[in-house]
Amino acid sequence: MSPGSGELPEDHADLESLLGELLALRAEIVANRVRSQALCAAVHPDHRRSAVNLLHYLALRRHDLRPLQLRLARMGLSSLGRAESNVLASIDAVLRVLHRLARREWEPAPPAVPPVDFDQGAAHLAAHATALLGRPPPGRPVRIMVTMPGEAADDGRLVYALLEQGMDCMRINCAHDDAATWARMIGHLREAERKLGRNCRVFMDLGGPKLRTGPLAPGPAVTRVRPLRDAFGRVTAPARLWFTRIDAPQPAPTPAGASLLVAADWLARLQADDEVTFTDARDAHRACRVIEVNERGVWAEITQTAYLVPAIRLRHVPNDGTRPAAETPLGPLPPRDNVLTLHKGDLLVVTRDRQPGHPATRDSAGNLLTPATIGCTLPEAFDHARAGEPIWFDDGKIGGVIEHVDAAQVCVRITQDHIRPLKLRADKGINLPDTEMRIAALTPKDIEDLDFIATHADIVGLSFANGAADVLALQQHLDGVGNRRPSIVLKIETRRGFEALPEMLLAALRSAPCGVMIARGDLAVECGFERLAEVQEEILWLCEAAHVPVIWATQVLETLAREGRPSRAEISDAAMGLRAECIMLNKGPYIVNAVRTLDDILRRMHAHQEKKRALRIAGQLPAATHRP
Repeated sequence: MSPGSGELPEDHADLESLLGELLALRAEIVANRVRSQALCAAVHPDHRRSAVNLLHYLALRRHDLRPLQLRLARMGLSSLGRAESNVLASIDAVLRVLHRLARREWEPAPPAVPPVDFDQGAAHLAAHATALLGRPPPGRPVRIMVTMPGEAADDGRLVYALLEQGMDCMRINCAHDDAATWARMIGHLREAERKLGRNCRVFMDLGGPKLRTGPLAPGPAVTRVRPLRDAFGRVTAPARLWFTRIDAPQPAPTPAGASLLVAADWLARLQADDEVTFTDARDAHRACRVIEVNERGVWAEITQTAYLVPAIRLRHVPNDGTRPAAETPLGPLPPRDNVLTLHKGDLLVVTRDRQPGHPATRDSAGNLLTPATIGCTLPEAFDHARAGEPIWFDDGKIGGVIEHVDAAQVCVRITQDHIRPLKLRADKGINLPDTEMRIAALTPKDIEDLDFIATHADIVGLSFANGAADVLALQQHLDGVGNRRPSIVLKIETRRGFEALPEMLLAALRSAPCGVMIARGDLAVECGFERLAEVQEEILWLCEAAHVPVIWATQVLETLAREGRPSRAEISDAAMGLRAECIMLNKGPYIVNAVRTLDDILRRMHAHQEKKRALRIAGQLPAATHRP
C-alpha cells in the first residue's frame, strides 16, 4: 500500500508498535547526545556535526535491531542498514513515512546541532579525506600510500618512479633511519613533484613503544660456501671466494660466497691459476683456484662445499712449481645469527632485560639442562601480565601461555604446534592480547622526532594508540613545536586500541583533519586472525559514522612487492581496499610494479562498485577474543 492511499494498513497494531519502538529509540539516541554535550563542545567546529553523528551511531549500536529491521523491510521501508553516516536523518525519514501511513503529521523538534542528512554524510567524508590525504587522482577515488625503503634516501629515480606510477602519499617509518635520511627522501619527493607536476603528502609514522625480542648471543663463527648444482648434483657454477688483506680489508666488488681475511704478505704471493688448499671444519680436504688478482684483493673459485672457521691453515700452492709454497691462518669470520628452535611444550624464558639470549641446552641423553632464553625491549609491558594469559611472537607465528611472572623474567610454555620446528630470532614482535599494558603511546624518541615531523610532514601517525589520553598527549606536544600542525592519524593495531576507538575518535576530532589506519598485522594477532575481517568492518563503520577517512594497511600486495608476482588472494584483498580512502603498500624490490598494479585494480573496481559497506546493525561492538 502506498503512503498516500486512504486506507490504513491491515495490521494497524503492528504499525503503532513500530512507531512506538522507533520513537523510543530516537529519544534515547538524542538523550545520549545531550548527555555527551561536553565531549562535543571540545570538538573542532569543522567536525562537530560528525561527532554528534558518531554519538548517535554509538547509541544505536547498543541495541540489537535485527527484529525491527526485518519488520521495516517487510513494509518496504528502509531497515536503517546503511545509516552510519546520517543516523538521525535515516531514523527521521522512516518515522515520517510511518506517521503518514498512520495518517498523522509528525515533524521532530529541531536539535541544537542539525543532523547530517543523506547527501551531507558522504560529502563530509570526502571533504575530510581530501583535507587529510589530498585530492584523489581522476578515475580512482582511493589514494595510494607507499612505505619508503632506506634506499629511497639515495635513489631519487625510485621516488620519481613511485610518484609517476600513482603514489599519492609517501610514508616514512620513524622506527628506522634518522632525520638526515628522512630529509633526503622528502627532498627527492619534492624534486619529483616539480618534474611531474603532481602533489604528494608526506606521512611520518612514529615508532611507538613496540615490544620486541632482544638480542641473541652470537652463533658460531662458521661460513659455509657451496657451488650451484643441477638436479643430478653436477656443479653448474662454482662458489666465489674473495681474499683481502686483514690489515686493510677491501669489500668484494661483486657478490661473493665468502670474504676471507688473510695476511698481506701471503696474499701478495698469489697469482692466477695458483691453488689454495685447506682442511675445513669437518676435516674435509678442499682446494680452490685463483682466477683473478687485482690491487684490492684476489678472487678464487671452489667447486666443493666447504665450512670455513677462523684460524684454519690456508696453503698456497704455486701453479708453476718454481715459487715456494706458504701457509697462513684464516682471519676472523663474522658469527652466524643465532636462532631459538622451539617445539610445542617447550619452556621459553623471556628475561626482562636486553641481555643476549641463548638456545636451550641438553645433556647427551637429550634431557633439558637450561631452557631457551631471550630478552625484550620493553620490560614494563609485563608489569601487569598474569599467568594463564596468551603471548605471541613474530606476528603470531609462535604462540604460548604465560606460566609465571616475576621481577626478572616471564616463563612461557609454547602451545603452538607446527609441522616443522618454530624459529624465533632477535627483533621480532611480541603481543600480549589479554594483558592490560599501561604504557603511553609516545616514547621519548617519538617526542624528539616531532620537531622534524612538525616541520616536514603533512601527517603524523600515532602508533599503538590505546586511549584518548594518547591522542591528547600527541596534540599537546604538537602545540608546542611550532605553528605548522600536521594532521593526526590513529593507528589501530591493538585490541585495546580497537575497543577504545570511539573515545579516541572524539579526541582526534578536536583537530582538523584526522584519520585512522587499520594496521592489520598486529591487529590480527591481537584480536585473532579469524576475527580480522569482522574487526575491520567495525572500524570502517565507526569511521564512516564520524566521517573520518580510513587507511587500509599491512600486507596489501605484499608478495607482489617482495617477489614480483601476487597471489590471487592478494588481488581480491587489494580490491576490497576500495572501501577505504587510502591503501598503504609496504616496501619491496618490486614496489614500483605493485603501485602500478594497485592503481589499475582500483580504477577497474571503481567502475563496478560503489564505495559502501555491506551492512547490518545488530548489537554492541563485540569484545575481541583472541584466537589466531
